Amino acid sequence: MMKVLVMDGVSEQGLAPLRQQPDIEVVIGEKMTEDQLVEVIGQYDALIVRSATKVTARVIEAAHKLKVIGRAGVGVDNIDRNAATNKGIVVVNAPDGNTIAAAEHTMAMMLALARKVPAACCKLKNGCWDKKAFLGVELRGKTLGIIGLGRIGSAVAKRAQAMEMHIIAYDPYISEDHARKMAVEIVTLQELFKRADFITVHMPKTKETYHMINKEAFEQMKDGVRIINCARGGIVDEAALYEYMVKGKVAGAALDVFETEPCTDSPLLQLENFIATPHLGASTQEAQINVAVDVAEEIVAALRGELVKNAVNMPSMSPKLLAKIRPFLDLAEKLGTFQAQMLNGRIQKVEVIYSGELAKYDVNPITTILLKGLLDPILQENVNFVNATLVARNRGITVVQTTKENGEDYHNLITVHVYTDKGKRLLAGTLFQGNDPRIVNIDGFRINAATTGHMLVVPHIDKPGIVGKVGTIVGDKNINIGGMQVGRVELGGKAIMVMMVDNIVPQDALEEMTKIDGVLEVKMVSL
Repeated sequence: MMKVLVMDGVSEQGLAPLRQQPDIEVVIGEKMTEDQLVEVIGQYDALIVRSATKVTARVIEAAHKLKVIGRAGVGVDNIDRNAATNKGIVVVNAPDGNTIAAAEHTMAMMLALARKVPAACCKLKNGCWDKKAFLGVELRGKTLGIIGLGRIGSAVAKRAQAMEMHIIAYDPYISEDHARKMAVEIVTLQELFKRADFITVHMPKTKETYHMINKEAFEQMKDGVRIINCARGGIVDEAALYEYMVKGKVAGAALDVFETEPCTDSPLLQLENFIATPHLGASTQEAQINVAVDVAEEIVAALRGELVKNAVNMPSMSPKLLAKIRPFLDLAEKLGTFQAQMLNGRIQKVEVIYSGELAKYDVNPITTILLKGLLDPILQENVNFVNATLVARNRGITVVQTTKENGEDYHNLITVHVYTDKGKRLLAGTLFQGNDPRIVNIDGFRINAATTGHMLVVPHIDKPGIVGKVGTIVGDKNINIGGMQVGRVELGGKAIMVMMVDNIVPQDALEEMTKIDGVLEVKMVSL
C-alpha cells in the first residue's frame, strides 16, 4: 500500500483521483514544524502541499520512500527542487487550475475601478446616500492594455472583448500571428502606456519586470489611466503609483498583490480610489478544487511510473537514456537561461546543434530542457520539461534541432542560435573534464566561462581603457570582481568581455557602462 501525505488543507473534493485508487492510502496531516515533518516523512511515497508547508532539503533527505511532491498551485518556492532532483524525486504543480479565477478577479477589479464600487459601498454603509460622488466610466469602447499575453492574459483579453473593449498587448515573447488570431494588437510597451485607458499586468516578476510600471512609465500614460495588478507584487512601483494617484494622473488602481506581503500599512490604502485585495487571485472554490484535482492526478501518474504533464524539476525519459545524457541537462538549461538574459526582441526561431558524441543519442530531452531554461524566466505561464516545446509552438517560435558527429574542437558541443525580430544570438557550451559545464562561445567569440554566479557580458570595440572603466564602475558600487576574460577575433575589432561579479550590478551602473566610448552593449546575466 502506497501512502500519500496531504498538508495545508488541500480541497477534499480534489483528492478524489487519489481516494479512488485501491492501493493508495491518503493521510491528512495537521500543521507541522520542519522537525515534525522530518520525523514522519520517511513512511510516505508522495507528499501534497500548498504554500504553508516548507519542503526543505532536510525534509527531502529524510524522505526515504518519497517518489513525488505535488504543489496544489503554481509556485514551488516552498519546495527545495534541487534537493528533490538530486534524490530523484519528481516535483509537480498545477499551473492551469487557477487561470479562470485569476482572469475573473482581474475583470472584477477592472469593473470595480470603473464604477467605484468599493468606495460607494463603504459610504452607503456609513449612512450616506451619495450618487453624485461616484460617477463612473463604461468599459465599452475603452482600450485595455495587457502586459503579458500568456494563459491568464489571454483569458482576460477574451473576457474584455465581450465587454466591447479594444485590446492591445505587450508581450515580447509571443508572435504577432498568434495575437492576431485572438484579435489582439501587439504593440511596444511605450505605445501601450500612451494608448491604454486601463492597464493590467500578467507577467512574472523578474529583474526585467521589477518596477516595470514606475515613474517613467506613469509619465508616458494617459491622464486618467487605471492600473490593475493581479500578477506579482513588485512589478508596479507602489511608491510611484501613490505619487501619481495623488497628483491625479492615475484615476484609480486595483492591486491584489504587493511587493511585501502581508501588506496592511501602505499609504495607498488611505486613498479612496485605490482598491486592494489580499492576494485573492486564485481564491475561488472552483480553483482550489481544480488545482487539487490536477495535482492528485499527477501524483497518481507519478506513482504508477507514467508520464506526468507538469513536472517542474526533471524530464520524462528512460533511465538508460537519462544516465547517458544527464551531465548535459544542466548545461542545456543554463545555456537557455543565459540566452534569455541576452536577448533583444521577440523570439522567432531557436536552432540547436549537437556536435560530437552527443549526436549518437536521442537529444530531444536536452532540447526540451534548453527551451525550458530559455522560456521559463521570461513568461508568465509555467514552462517545464514536458510543455516547453508546446509553449514555444503556441507562441509561434520555430524550433530546429540538428546533429553532426564532427565535434570540431570539442568532444561534445551544444550550440544555440536564437533568432529574434531584432537580430541573432549565438551561445555554445560543452563539458570539460569531470563533467564541468562551460560556456565556450558567445556570438562567435571564444570564451571560457562558468555556468554559475553573476556575470557582466559586454560586447565592445577592442581598444585600451574599456575594461578598466567597466571595472571602476563595478568597484564604485562596492561589488567585488571574481574574474574576467576577453574574447576577440582580431586586434582592434569587436570583442566581448565576461566579468564575474559577486553581486548583481544595479541598473544605473549598467546604464553608465553603456555610455563608455566603445561599449556596444551591456548585459547582466545571473545563473
